[in-house]
Amino acid sequence: MNGTFNNPPDIAPQVAEQAVSWLVEMQGGALSPRRQQAWEHWLDAHSEHQRAWEHIQRVNQRLRGLHSPLAHAALNAPKSSTRRQALKLLLLVGAGSAVTYGLRQQLPITPLLADYSSPVGQRRTVKLHAGSQIQLNTASAVDVTFDAQQRLIRLLEGEMQLTVADDPRPLHVVTAHGLLQPQGARFNVRQLRDHTQLAVFAGQVKLSPVAHSGGALVVEARQQVSFTAKAWNATHALDAGSGAWVDGMLVAAHMRLGDFLAELGRYRRGQLNCDPKVANLLISGTYPIDDTERVLDVLPLSLPVRVRRFTRYWVTVESNV
Repeated sequence: MNGTFNNPPDIAPQVAEQAVSWLVEMQGGALSPRRQQAWEHWLDAHSEHQRAWEHIQRVNQRLRGLHSPLAHAALNAPKSSTRRQALKLLLLVGAGSAVTYGLRQQLPITPLLADYSSPVGQRRTVKLHAGSQIQLNTASAVDVTFDAQQRLIRLLEGEMQLTVADDPRPLHVVTAHGLLQPQGARFNVRQLRDHTQLAVFAGQVKLSPVAHSGGALVVEARQQVSFTAKAWNATHALDAGSGAWVDGMLVAAHMRLGDFLAELGRYRRGQLNCDPKVANLLISGTYPIDDTERVLDVLPLSLPVRVRRFTRYWVTVESNV
Protein backbone atom coordinates (compact mmCIF):
# COMPACT_ATOMS: atom_id res chain seq x y z
CA MET A 1 0.00 0.00 0.00
CA ASN A 2 1.24 3.47 -0.73
CA GLY A 3 1.49 6.47 1.57
CA THR A 4 -1.97 7.82 0.76
CA PHE A 5 -3.53 4.63 2.07
CA ASN A 6 -1.60 4.58 5.32
CA ASN A 7 -1.48 8.28 6.11
CA PRO A 8 -4.95 9.83 6.25
CA PRO A 9 -5.42 13.58 6.15
CA ASP A 10 -6.07 15.47 9.37
CA ILE A 11 -9.41 13.84 10.18
CA ALA A 12 -10.90 13.35 13.65
CA PRO A 13 -11.74 9.71 14.45
CA GLN A 14 -15.43 10.56 14.94
CA VAL A 15 -15.62 12.15 11.49
CA ALA A 16 -13.85 9.17 9.90
CA GLU A 17 -16.43 6.85 11.47
CA GLN A 18 -19.28 8.97 10.13
CA ALA A 19 -17.83 8.84 6.62
CA VAL A 20 -17.51 5.06 6.86
CA SER A 21 -21.11 4.73 8.06
CA TRP A 22 -22.40 6.79 5.14
CA LEU A 23 -20.40 4.80 2.60
CA VAL A 24 -21.57 1.47 4.00
CA GLU A 25 -25.18 2.66 3.98
CA MET A 26 -24.89 3.78 0.35
CA GLN A 27 -23.41 0.45 -0.67
CA GLY A 28 -26.43 -1.26 0.85
CA GLY A 29 -28.72 0.38 -1.71
CA ALA A 30 -29.98 3.74 -2.93
CA LEU A 31 -30.64 6.27 -0.18
CA SER A 32 -34.14 7.53 0.43
CA PRO A 33 -34.64 11.23 -0.42
CA ARG A 34 -34.56 12.07 3.28
CA ARG A 35 -31.31 10.16 3.88
CA GLN A 36 -29.80 11.68 0.71
CA GLN A 37 -30.57 15.13 2.07
CA ALA A 38 -29.08 14.19 5.45
CA TRP A 39 -25.88 12.99 3.75
CA GLU A 40 -25.61 16.21 1.72
CA HIS A 41 -26.16 18.25 4.89
CA TRP A 42 -23.41 16.29 6.67
CA LEU A 43 -21.03 16.67 3.73
CA ASP A 44 -21.55 20.43 3.46
CA ALA A 45 -21.40 21.08 7.21
CA HIS A 46 -17.60 21.21 7.42
CA SER A 47 -14.57 20.92 5.17
CA GLU A 48 -13.28 18.11 7.40
CA HIS A 49 -16.33 16.06 6.43
CA GLN A 50 -15.48 16.56 2.75
CA ARG A 51 -11.87 15.48 3.31
CA ALA A 52 -13.03 12.42 5.21
CA TRP A 53 -15.49 11.48 2.47
CA GLU A 54 -12.90 11.82 -0.27
CA HIS A 55 -10.38 9.82 1.74
CA ILE A 56 -12.72 6.95 2.59
CA GLN A 57 -13.74 6.68 -1.07
CA ARG A 58 -10.07 6.32 -2.00
CA VAL A 59 -9.68 3.67 0.69
CA ASN A 60 -12.70 1.80 -0.67
CA GLN A 61 -11.29 1.83 -4.19
CA ARG A 62 -7.94 0.53 -2.99
CA LEU A 63 -9.60 -2.23 -0.98
CA ARG A 64 -11.38 -3.37 -4.12
CA GLY A 65 -8.00 -3.65 -5.82
CA LEU A 66 -6.50 -5.87 -3.12
CA HIS A 67 -6.07 -9.60 -3.71
CA SER A 68 -7.29 -10.42 -0.22
CA PRO A 69 -9.91 -13.04 0.66
CA LEU A 70 -11.07 -10.90 3.61
CA ALA A 71 -11.54 -7.80 1.49
CA HIS A 72 -13.26 -9.77 -1.28
CA ALA A 73 -15.68 -11.40 1.17
CA ALA A 74 -16.61 -8.15 2.90
CA LEU A 75 -17.03 -6.13 -0.29
CA ASN A 76 -18.99 -8.70 -2.25
CA ALA A 77 -21.02 -10.59 0.33
CA PRO A 78 -24.85 -10.42 0.21
CA LYS A 79 -26.49 -7.58 2.11
CA SER A 80 -26.71 -8.42 5.83
CA SER A 81 -25.78 -7.04 9.23
CA THR A 82 -22.71 -9.30 9.26
CA ARG A 83 -21.61 -7.93 5.91
CA ARG A 84 -22.10 -4.34 7.13
CA GLN A 85 -20.01 -5.00 10.23
CA ALA A 86 -17.19 -6.65 8.25
CA LEU A 87 -17.15 -3.81 5.71
CA LYS A 88 -17.10 -1.12 8.41
CA LEU A 89 -14.21 -2.78 10.19
CA LEU A 90 -12.30 -3.28 6.94
CA LEU A 91 -12.75 0.37 5.92
CA LEU A 92 -11.77 1.66 9.36
CA VAL A 93 -8.61 -0.43 9.36
CA GLY A 94 -7.86 0.56 5.79
CA ALA A 95 -8.35 4.24 6.58
CA GLY A 96 -4.91 4.30 8.14
CA SER A 97 -3.14 3.64 11.39
CA ALA A 98 -3.70 7.12 12.85
CA VAL A 99 -7.48 6.99 12.39
CA THR A 100 -7.71 3.38 13.57
CA TYR A 101 -5.64 4.08 16.67
CA GLY A 102 -7.68 7.17 17.45
CA LEU A 103 -10.93 5.27 17.10
CA ARG A 104 -9.74 2.57 19.46
CA GLN A 105 -8.72 5.19 22.00
CA GLN A 106 -11.73 7.49 21.78
CA LEU A 107 -14.73 5.40 20.78
CA PRO A 108 -16.13 2.03 21.89
CA ILE A 109 -15.67 -0.42 19.01
CA THR A 110 -19.13 -2.03 19.33
CA PRO A 111 -21.19 1.04 18.30
CA LEU A 112 -18.88 1.52 15.32
CA LEU A 113 -19.97 -1.85 14.01
CA ALA A 114 -23.66 -1.42 14.85
CA ASP A 115 -26.35 -2.30 12.35
CA TYR A 116 -27.83 1.19 12.67
CA SER A 117 -26.39 4.35 14.22
CA SER A 118 -26.85 8.11 14.31
CA PRO A 119 -24.08 10.71 14.71
CA VAL A 120 -24.04 13.56 17.21
CA GLY A 121 -26.75 16.12 16.50
CA GLN A 122 -28.79 13.94 14.16
CA ARG A 123 -31.78 11.63 14.48
CA ARG A 124 -32.64 8.63 12.36
CA THR A 125 -35.73 6.53 11.68
CA VAL A 126 -35.34 2.82 10.89
CA LYS A 127 -38.32 0.85 9.61
CA LEU A 128 -38.11 -2.81 10.57
CA HIS A 129 -39.86 -5.89 9.24
CA ALA A 130 -43.60 -6.32 9.86
CA GLY A 131 -44.22 -2.67 10.70
CA SER A 132 -42.08 -2.06 13.78
CA GLN A 133 -40.03 1.13 13.82
CA ILE A 134 -36.97 2.45 15.66
CA GLN A 135 -36.20 6.15 16.03
CA LEU A 136 -32.62 6.85 17.10
CA ASN A 137 -31.70 9.97 19.00
CA THR A 138 -28.34 11.74 18.78
CA ALA A 139 -25.20 9.56 19.10
CA SER A 140 -27.08 6.27 19.33
CA ALA A 141 -26.51 2.75 18.01
CA VAL A 142 -28.46 -0.51 17.86
CA ASP A 143 -28.06 -4.04 16.58
CA VAL A 144 -31.16 -5.75 15.17
CA THR A 145 -31.69 -9.49 14.71
CA PHE A 146 -35.02 -10.68 13.31
CA ASP A 147 -35.34 -14.38 12.47
CA ALA A 148 -38.06 -17.00 12.29
CA GLN A 149 -38.16 -17.51 16.07
CA GLN A 150 -37.66 -14.09 17.64
CA ARG A 151 -37.01 -10.38 17.26
CA LEU A 152 -34.01 -9.01 19.16
CA ILE A 153 -32.93 -5.36 19.43
CA ARG A 154 -29.78 -4.49 21.36
CA LEU A 155 -29.29 -0.85 22.37
CA LEU A 156 -25.53 -0.35 22.28
CA GLU A 157 -25.46 3.32 23.23
CA GLY A 158 -27.66 6.38 23.35
CA GLU A 159 -31.42 6.52 23.09
CA MET A 160 -34.21 5.12 20.95
CA GLN A 161 -37.98 5.21 20.70
CA LEU A 162 -39.52 1.95 19.54
CA THR A 163 -42.97 1.31 18.12
CA VAL A 164 -43.80 -2.40 18.24
CA ALA A 165 -46.05 -3.97 15.62
CA ASP A 166 -48.16 -7.07 16.28
CA ASP A 167 -46.17 -10.20 15.49
CA PRO A 168 -46.33 -13.79 16.79
CA ARG A 169 -42.57 -13.76 17.42
CA PRO A 170 -41.51 -12.41 20.82
CA LEU A 171 -39.60 -9.13 20.90
CA HIS A 172 -36.68 -8.70 23.29
CA VAL A 173 -34.90 -5.38 23.80
CA VAL A 174 -31.55 -5.60 25.57
CA THR A 175 -29.57 -2.79 27.21
CA ALA A 176 -26.41 -2.95 29.32
CA HIS A 177 -28.60 -3.16 32.42
CA GLY A 178 -31.47 -5.47 31.57
CA LEU A 179 -34.05 -7.08 29.31
CA LEU A 180 -37.26 -5.43 28.12
CA GLN A 181 -40.22 -7.42 26.76
CA PRO A 182 -42.85 -5.10 25.25
CA GLN A 183 -46.45 -5.99 24.54
CA GLY A 184 -48.04 -3.85 21.81
CA ALA A 185 -46.02 -0.94 23.10
CA ARG A 186 -44.51 2.37 22.10
CA PHE A 187 -41.72 3.31 24.46
CA ASN A 188 -38.48 5.23 24.91
CA VAL A 189 -35.20 3.73 26.17
CA ARG A 190 -32.08 5.69 27.08
CA GLN A 191 -28.91 3.92 28.18
CA LEU A 192 -26.51 5.82 30.44
CA ARG A 193 -23.27 4.67 32.04
CA ASP A 194 -24.74 3.25 35.26
CA HIS A 195 -28.45 2.91 34.51
CA THR A 196 -31.14 2.77 31.83
CA GLN A 197 -34.25 4.97 31.64
CA LEU A 198 -37.53 3.54 30.33
CA ALA A 199 -40.65 5.56 29.46
CA VAL A 200 -43.79 3.78 28.20
CA PHE A 201 -46.24 5.78 26.09
CA ALA A 202 -48.61 2.95 25.08
CA GLY A 203 -49.01 -0.73 25.88
CA GLN A 204 -46.82 -2.26 28.56
CA VAL A 205 -43.20 -3.36 28.96
CA LYS A 206 -41.90 -6.12 31.24
CA LEU A 207 -38.54 -5.19 32.78
CA SER A 208 -35.93 -7.66 34.09
CA PRO A 209 -32.58 -6.22 35.30
CA VAL A 210 -29.72 -8.45 34.23
CA ALA A 211 -28.51 -9.26 37.78
CA HIS A 212 -31.91 -9.22 39.52
CA SER A 213 -32.94 -12.58 40.98
CA GLY A 214 -36.60 -11.81 41.65
CA GLY A 215 -39.59 -11.36 39.38
CA ALA A 216 -39.98 -8.84 36.59
CA LEU A 217 -41.53 -5.37 36.82
CA VAL A 218 -44.40 -4.53 34.46
CA VAL A 219 -44.33 -0.87 33.43
CA GLU A 220 -47.70 0.35 32.19
CA ALA A 221 -48.57 3.09 29.72
CA ARG A 222 -47.89 6.67 30.87
CA GLN A 223 -45.26 5.46 33.35
CA GLN A 224 -41.48 5.69 33.46
CA VAL A 225 -38.74 4.11 35.54
CA SER A 226 -34.95 3.98 35.88
CA PHE A 227 -33.10 0.73 36.52
CA THR A 228 -29.60 -0.60 37.09
CA ALA A 229 -28.32 -4.12 36.52
CA LYS A 230 -29.59 -5.11 39.98
CA ALA A 231 -32.77 -3.15 40.72
CA TRP A 232 -35.24 -0.48 39.66
CA ASN A 233 -36.48 2.75 41.19
CA ALA A 234 -40.15 3.42 41.88
CA THR A 235 -42.22 4.01 38.76
CA HIS A 236 -43.82 7.43 38.31
CA ALA A 237 -45.85 9.38 35.79
CA LEU A 238 -44.21 10.45 32.56
CA ASP A 239 -42.24 13.68 32.75
CA ALA A 240 -43.51 16.63 30.74
CA GLY A 241 -42.06 16.45 27.25
CA SER A 242 -40.76 12.90 27.63
CA GLY A 243 -39.78 11.67 24.16
CA ALA A 244 -40.18 15.13 22.62
CA TRP A 245 -36.79 14.70 20.93
CA VAL A 246 -38.57 12.63 18.27
CA ASP A 247 -40.21 15.88 17.15
CA GLY A 248 -36.94 17.79 17.40
CA MET A 249 -37.73 19.48 20.70
CA LEU A 250 -36.25 19.70 24.20
CA VAL A 251 -38.93 20.47 26.79
CA ALA A 252 -37.91 22.03 30.11
CA ALA A 253 -40.32 22.43 33.02
CA HIS A 254 -38.60 24.22 35.90
CA MET A 255 -35.36 22.44 34.98
CA ARG A 256 -32.02 23.40 36.50
CA LEU A 257 -29.95 25.31 33.96
CA GLY A 258 -27.03 22.95 34.56
CA ASP A 259 -29.21 19.94 33.70
CA PHE A 260 -30.72 21.74 30.72
CA LEU A 261 -27.29 22.53 29.24
CA ALA A 262 -26.17 18.95 29.82
CA GLU A 263 -29.15 17.79 27.75
CA LEU A 264 -28.62 20.43 25.07
CA GLY A 265 -24.96 19.46 24.87
CA ARG A 266 -25.92 16.00 23.65
CA TYR A 267 -26.94 17.55 20.34
CA ARG A 268 -23.72 19.41 19.54
CA ARG A 269 -20.04 18.61 19.33
CA GLY A 270 -17.50 19.98 21.76
CA GLN A 271 -17.89 21.24 25.32
CA LEU A 272 -20.95 23.12 26.54
CA ASN A 273 -20.13 24.22 30.07
CA CYS A 274 -22.24 25.77 32.81
CA ASP A 275 -20.76 28.06 35.46
CA PRO A 276 -21.69 26.63 38.91
CA LYS A 277 -22.88 30.12 39.89
CA VAL A 278 -25.83 29.85 37.50
CA ALA A 279 -26.35 26.08 37.43
CA ASN A 280 -29.32 26.21 39.82
CA LEU A 281 -31.28 28.80 37.88
CA LEU A 282 -34.58 27.36 36.65
CA ILE A 283 -35.60 27.31 33.01
CA SER A 284 -38.88 26.42 31.30
CA GLY A 285 -39.90 26.26 27.67
CA THR A 286 -39.69 24.28 24.45
CA TYR A 287 -36.45 24.48 22.48
CA PRO A 288 -35.38 23.17 19.03
CA ILE A 289 -32.53 20.67 19.33
CA ASP A 290 -31.62 21.07 15.65
CA ASP A 291 -30.44 24.63 16.27
CA THR A 292 -28.50 24.68 19.53
CA GLU A 293 -26.83 28.00 18.66
CA ARG A 294 -30.24 29.64 18.49
CA VAL A 295 -31.14 28.17 21.88
CA LEU A 296 -27.97 29.56 23.41
CA ASP A 297 -28.65 32.97 21.89
CA VAL A 298 -32.05 33.28 23.59
CA LEU A 299 -30.89 32.26 27.08
CA PRO A 300 -29.77 35.80 28.06
CA LEU A 301 -33.23 37.10 27.14
CA SER A 302 -34.85 35.24 30.04
CA LEU A 303 -32.01 34.53 32.47
CA PRO A 304 -29.22 36.66 34.02
CA VAL A 305 -26.53 34.89 32.00
CA ARG A 306 -24.19 35.46 29.08
CA VAL A 307 -22.80 32.97 26.59
CA ARG A 308 -19.04 33.02 26.07
CA ARG A 309 -17.78 31.28 22.94
CA PHE A 310 -14.06 30.64 23.20
CA THR A 311 -14.18 28.51 20.03
CA ARG A 312 -16.94 26.83 18.08
CA TYR A 313 -16.49 23.74 20.24
CA TRP A 314 -15.89 25.36 23.63
CA VAL A 315 -18.81 27.36 25.02
CA THR A 316 -19.57 28.44 28.59
CA VAL A 317 -22.78 29.87 30.01
CA GLU A 318 -21.96 32.14 32.95
CA SER A 319 -23.40 34.91 35.10
CA ASN A 320 -23.71 38.34 33.52
CA VAL A 321 -23.40 40.03 36.91
